[in-house]
Amino acid sequence: WDDLGHVVTNYHVVADASEALIRLADERTYRASLAGSSPEHDLAVLRIGVGVDRPPPLPIGTSADLQVGQKVFAIGNPFGLDWTLTTGIVSALERQLPSAGGTITGLIQTDAAINPGNSGGPLLDSAGRLIGVNTAIYSPSGSNAGVGFAVPVDTVNRVVPQLVARGRYAAPSLGIHVDARTDGLVRRLGLEGVMVLGTATGSAADRIGLRAATVGEDGALVPGDLVTGLDGTAITTVDELRAVLQRYDVGETVTVEVLRDGRPLTLEATLGAT
Repeated sequence: WDDLGHVVTNYHVVADASEALIRLADERTYRASLAGSSPEHDLAVLRIGVGVDRPPPLPIGTSADLQVGQKVFAIGNPFGLDWTLTTGIVSALERQLPSAGGTITGLIQTDAAINPGNSGGPLLDSAGRLIGVNTAIYSPSGSNAGVGFAVPVDTVNRVVPQLVARGRYAAPSLGIHVDARTDGLVRRLGLEGVMVLGTATGSAADRIGLRAATVGEDGALVPGDLVTGLDGTAITTVDELRAVLQRYDVGETVTVEVLRDGRPLTLEATLGAT
């Protein structure tokens, strides 16, 4: 990843490991330490001490401008076969998959052959720039079926520097308590948006006065404010809210669209950290 010996991989690759060894292309092997991890993005950073002849870091590309049909290359060790290169195209964008830390959103789908052992390896564009970290396959048999997924590099570029600097990722947050199980309740009421169940003291939501749901005499939830959008992007579920928040950085100011007592309301909030 950089000249300081940081190596990016998937969280699920190292999650249950007691130690890790990293072998470079020239066969030098180093014991690695864990610099940080983000289960919600399935990313982890290891650190090795390379004194001389450090391998150059991969050039970093972008993923926001990827196009379906664009040629891509995947590097990994499928089934233990070291230094394997496969090729394909971007099959789809903005996919999502469950992970150890929730749901990973914004994934790149590719038909480049990705098998067990490819996890944590780079997905490259035709110029050799990093555009994603290969993370998963979709296959009933566990082998390549032409449906692989990679964490987009724009996400990697946002998360990894925080893991290097402080060992964890501080996600941008409005400071509201939410529960995906309320999505169905909101729809049954004929409404759209994410129900605010509570606000953290001193958070962005607290400062702009978002109102939480209450419990009626019959024990049923009575909606307070519903978050319906951020900066013009419509939000109807908790997963959508979390995905949209990932586009921002802590400290950014966003426009929060709210439905209150049946009336739309627009507020400005400065995002805090989880």
